[in-house]
Amino acid sequence: MITELAEKITSHGMSTPAIFFLEMVKYVSFLGSQLMVFFGPIITVFVQGHQYYQITELLEDRDNVEFLLTEIERLESNQISKQPLEKNE
Repeated sequence: MITELAEKITSHGMSTPAIFFLEMVKYVSFLGSQLMVFFGPIITVFVQGHQYYQITELLEDRDNVEFLLTEIERLESNQISKQPLEKNE
């Protein structure tokens, strides 16, 4: 699930903002996950409940956030290395 989330982030071109955000909040990720659980009954009216609660479980552990950061960086570097070199005119 973490790899799928990282693939979605990189495919939308949101790697850099996601990395900055995750680096800022990884030390308070447990508190954020508990807030997500608290607001869960309201938010799951608009989003799929199963995936929402999987993400809250993911955020409870700081190691999972660090793994997500690593996956985003790995996918981004693979994407950059596959791009053809542009020639200066």
